[in-house]
Amino acid sequence: MWIHPEEVLLAGALWVSERANPFFILQRRKGHGRGGGLSGLLVGTLDVVLDSSARVAPYRILLQTADSRIYWNVACGSSRKEITEHWDWLESNLLQTISIFDNDEDVTTFVKGKISGIIAEENRLKQGEEQEEQEEDCGKFREAELKMRRLFGMPEEEKLVNYYSCSYWKGRVPRQGWLYLSVNHLCFYSFLLGKEVTLVVQWMEVTQLEKNATLVFPESVRVSTRNTEHFFSMFLNINDTFKLMEQLATIAMRQLLDNEAFAADRSLPKPCKTLKNVSALKRDLDARAKNEHYRMMFRLTPEERLDGHTDCTLWTPFAKMHVVGQLFISNNYICFNSREEGLCQLIIPLREVSIVEKADSSSVLPCPVSISTKNKMNFLFANLKDRDFLVQRISDFLQRTPDSSWGDTSPLSLISHSASSTAPSSLSSGSESVRARHYHPGLPTASHGLLQLYHQDAPEDLGPKAMKEKMKEEAWNIHFSEFGRGVCMYRTSRTREHVLNGIPERLRGELWLLFSGAKNEMATHPGYYSDLVEQAMGLCSLATEEIERDLHRSMPEHRAFQNETGIAALRRVLTAYAHRNPGIGYCQAMNIVTSVLLLYCPEEEAFWLLVALCERMLPDYYNTRVVGALVDQGVFEELTRAFLPLLYEHMQELGVISTISLSWFLTLFLSVMPFDSAVLLVDCFFYEGIKVTFQVALAVLHDNMDALLSCSDEGEAMTILGRYLDNVVNKQTVAPPIPHLHALLTSGDDPPPEIDVFDLIKSSYEKFGSLRSDVIEQMRFKQRLKVIQSLEDTAKRSVVRAMMTESAFSIEELEELYCLFKSKHMTSCYWGSSSSAAEHHDPSLPYLEQYRIDPAQFTQLFNALAPWVCGGHTSTLSTRLFRLLDQNKDGLVNFKEFITGLSGMYHGDMTEKLKLLYKLHLPPALCPEEAESALEATHFFTEEEPQGEEVKDGGGDIVEKKEEKVKDYRYYLRMWAKEKEPKTETIKDLPRMNQEQFIDLCKTLYNMFSEDLLEQQLYHSIATVASLLLRIGEVGKKFNNGGRKTDEAAAQAPSTEGQREESGESQVRRALADAQLEPAAPDEEIKDDTSLSSYSVVSSGSLQCDDIADDTVLIGGQRQGSVLDVDWSITFEQVLASLLTEPPLVDYFEKKRDFQNKMAACKAQRAVERQTSSASDHELAST
Repeated sequence: MWIHPEEVLLAGALWVSERANPFFILQRRKGHGRGGGLSGLLVGTLDVVLDSSARVAPYRILLQTADSRIYWNVACGSSRKEITEHWDWLESNLLQTISIFDNDEDVTTFVKGKISGIIAEENRLKQGEEQEEQEEDCGKFREAELKMRRLFGMPEEEKLVNYYSCSYWKGRVPRQGWLYLSVNHLCFYSFLLGKEVTLVVQWMEVTQLEKNATLVFPESVRVSTRNTEHFFSMFLNINDTFKLMEQLATIAMRQLLDNEAFAADRSLPKPCKTLKNVSALKRDLDARAKNEHYRMMFRLTPEERLDGHTDCTLWTPFAKMHVVGQLFISNNYICFNSREEGLCQLIIPLREVSIVEKADSSSVLPCPVSISTKNKMNFLFANLKDRDFLVQRISDFLQRTPDSSWGDTSPLSLISHSASSTAPSSLSSGSESVRARHYHPGLPTASHGLLQLYHQDAPEDLGPKAMKEKMKEEAWNIHFSEFGRGVCMYRTSRTREHVLNGIPERLRGELWLLFSGAKNEMATHPGYYSDLVEQAMGLCSLATEEIERDLHRSMPEHRAFQNETGIAALRRVLTAYAHRNPGIGYCQAMNIVTSVLLLYCPEEEAFWLLVALCERMLPDYYNTRVVGALVDQGVFEELTRAFLPLLYEHMQELGVISTISLSWFLTLFLSVMPFDSAVLLVDCFFYEGIKVTFQVALAVLHDNMDALLSCSDEGEAMTILGRYLDNVVNKQTVAPPIPHLHALLTSGDDPPPEIDVFDLIKSSYEKFGSLRSDVIEQMRFKQRLKVIQSLEDTAKRSVVRAMMTESAFSIEELEELYCLFKSKHMTSCYWGSSSSAAEHHDPSLPYLEQYRIDPAQFTQLFNALAPWVCGGHTSTLSTRLFRLLDQNKDGLVNFKEFITGLSGMYHGDMTEKLKLLYKLHLPPALCPEEAESALEATHFFTEEEPQGEEVKDGGGDIVEKKEEKVKDYRYYLRMWAKEKEPKTETIKDLPRMNQEQFIDLCKTLYNMFSEDLLEQQLYHSIATVASLLLRIGEVGKKFNNGGRKTDEAAAQAPSTEGQREESGESQVRRALADAQLEPAAPDEEIKDDTSLSSYSVVSSGSLQCDDIADDTVLIGGQRQGSVLDVDWSITFEQVLASLLTEPPLVDYFEKKRDFQNKMAACKAQRAVERQTSSASDHELAST
């Protein structure tokens, strides 16, 4: 690129001159390109280690004058091609002009002015498009991104996130170089003493990513894939690098799980100040990480965006002290979290804020801000660094917050407002129209939980358990009066103590809603649930069928679900959520959890609690592959190994951990523990999160350690744990005992001892309370890589097994093809976000249909793997094959369809291969646009429509006749089975081929033979066969014309005769009459050759050849400017019989093709494409 002229004192230091004229010198930096000797190796090594190549381009052009020793650098380039273009421009545009100047100063001044003018013009043209990018990305980072693309052959769509200096351990030798972290790849480059190291790893292929320190690899990062491990060390800031690696690997894993991950999050906040040497993408990822941490800490919705945070103190009136912590501001909330974990947490929705003001500052209370809420609570923050800016930001957000009168109102008022806002005319007309809705305020479950409905008429219990329950309620009321009630409540260590002691039944629904964050989401979406129920009810889908099947299996022992009231409420909540989130839809275990929620909450509250569970608190638990539960199962195994190492080894041998933990986590112990006990664990879960589940699970294993260590098989261990969990009791419950339907796994006369659930919870906190949420999240990331890659391996094995019976490829070949096919699909998704493959990416589909490619990607694979090479027309053949394989016409081909076509070309017998080629020249492989004669195309595509109508009409008559007779169910079963039977296509079912398509087929064959060793023999054979088939078609036309009606013949005779005269077919007819050839070979002669191969395929596409020899018998002047014979046609049987007469053609199609060589060449080509820059220095040097 052109640069502003800079002085250069020593033109020869570290540079080699390659071209020169009286005014300019083109130089190459030592260590780049060929040669250079020892000094070149040293310079190249220094450039890589010191990153001087990111600042100094390997080529430059200097301006020199005869009388001056000072040189001026006017241009630089990263490749020889770029610098050569600048050199040629200087020679052609400036050299003659400056040669007429009288002195050197005028030359220098003129050239400097000209170059500056060129740069100014380029900047003016690019200013409109790249102004924002130039502001954000500094020059050094931009150079590093260009260098990454040049070194690794990445397209412009691949964005560099950041790059780091580090060492890559290749064997026992560290290679100092640069690590480039892009959105989809991890790349490393090193050049030391003439040895170049290049590494490219896709994030989607990473199976393990961990930071460790050993004697061999000091403080290193290990990146593991399925086949190898890579170690990187000597980072300046290893924690920052590893954190970014985690983010990029997580994004890649999300892309394998769902399509939404391919859409960039464009609503991330942008910092006001530009950070040096950091890309905008890196800042966005940092902001995303902060957002996720903020939302997880305060249980906020995914739409919440953190605006900023600052250190401060919060006055706590209950403790009469200032608590040090951080204040967080987002678009809808003001949140506070104490520096000491668990000491104090506060969430203030902006919809609740009434006044924000600056209080008087003092030495005791510097820079205070007072925030008042609508429910008369006041919060005092102090020690704020930039108080004025903070108050202004809060005021800005308050102005954007819609004025809401909800506050902490009851759910019933919300539902009433919902109904009135969505259907005012219905309410005004009377209550009957409101009750016609599936969900309305008049329903019992709209305002009460199911337990409250069934206990409201029960006599008051004055027993000791009931009195203890009332004491709990009173303790909570006292807590509310001291710490506040509702969303703005102070959450302290005392709150946790109350939760661990059990939440009273009357308050359980309210506090679950509060601690989970569902209360905020429900308050900001009034009427949402009611509208969702109306949209979802009545729709039929796979999810609704599964819901109906499981409704009566949901806590059938509880009387709340032994009648239609509870069943209908459960149906509405599950159906509404399946409609809200079709990606999850419905998963088993959701019915059990939702049943418990409905016992304590009204319907709408239960719905929002289910949303919080599935989408925030238990992420990915309830999707089709229960990925979240499998991840936490892996975390549990890792925790067991850390806390109970002896038991872990024994349990791994028995394989018990993976069996038991899945049901524990999916249902939060509700399916394996008595209800009254398990619901206390749900209390703790809503307050503390998933760490409680891990703690209790570890405590269960610890309490049974001795018995489990003595087990000899999995069944015995399951019996011990089942007996233990069955006898975890809640001795403080006031509700009547609910029968536990979990199997009573007792083995003996002595009843097993009872375990108090409060003791179990207390024990779990005492022994395993050191677990931290951030540590669990780190372990989840590690396990998520393993689980998702394991699921991908499972999918690959399933696909390979399924295709083994439908293709002749070996297992290894199918696995290689699957990986290649998947790579093409994923490449289109992240390098072409608007492509159809990304839009249709749906991991919930069956394995064979998950990955699909579009025509462009199919053409690339066809060119690389197909055994039929047709020169420049291969792409046309590929397009036709794609069109034929795309049976559902969605513009995409899945792996099964791809293998079907490829297997036919490699492993089909001669008949199948010819059938493949034959079909490529017929619809649907042949589209109307490809026909050279519009008349022929229109005739071909419309000639069969009347037949279809006749069949349709005939089918209607048959149905009417069948209705006259009464058929029993066996008849319909036979008809259904007959419809489901696969229809085997024979060669007699193939349609006839007209003359246009036949000539096109011959051209395809000519192109296929152009690179064969027996090229001339094959050319002669196909010419002979083509001439023979032309005559056969003429004979067949004569027979067909003879059978037509006289009036049709008379009407078409003039045009037909004219066409024959124009095309010169009379000579062919005379030759045919002289030869007296039969129109076709008898069926008996070809019967043996028409047997279908077990690897039969319906595929392919044909090509139009332009290089057919002029002396061939095939065309003879007919192709150009002639009208083809519309009555001429042949059958596939005739084509096959004619080809069988030529041994060279038979040998060609029966010869086995070497697939391994094609696959090896394809892999090598992928590596070359990835690692080769667009301009090769050696190639340009040689030219």
